[in-house]
Amino acid sequence: MRQHRAEAPLLHPLDTDRLVLRRFRADDAEPLFDYLHAPTARCFLSLALPDLDAARAEATRRGAEDDEHVAVCLKTTGQLIGDLFAMQEDDTWSVGWNLNPRFGGQGYAVEAATALFDHLFAARGARRLYAYVEDHNRASRRLCQKLGMREEGLFLEFISFIADGQGRPVYENTLQYAILRKEWRGGPLA
Repeated sequence: MRQHRAEAPLLHPLDTDRLVLRRFRADDAEPLFDYLHAPTARCFLSLALPDLDAARAEATRRGAEDDEHVAVCLKTTGQLIGDLFAMQEDDTWSVGWNLNPRFGGQGYAVEAATALFDHLFAARGARRLYAYVEDHNRASRRLCQKLGMREEGLFLEFISFIADGQGRPVYENTLQYAILRKEWRGGPLA
């Protein structure tokens, strides 16, 4: 499938009841480092930031040239608590999330992802959204289900993010979840 970047930024700031979704800024470095210095999900290990200088560079890069990552911030304080990502492939988008575990269990991921899905379907003309989730990542699996995504398949030993003690890859089983525009919130959007 042909991949291309959207001509316009992924989104302008979006407000939800408790959150603001916006582009990254340089002052997001410390909270970005807080959840990316030791990622809890193995799929984010390649994004691990070794120090605050690397976090500053990454926050600046995301703010200046990255239209795939969206900063998720608390509306009351402006604090970055995680990010969403969306990569366009024609009328289909690959989506995902990485929230600071210190803010887990409060519904922020559902609130942020719902706003992103609304935006992608209504403003960007998405026909289909999909997400890959490792089978042991129960929190992301529950999030997909809460968003109304269907489990479409299980890829056995799909990808490796870590090696065992002998340096051999440890392969992850990965689920694919998806939702069509016509399924989102019970039917087609106007």
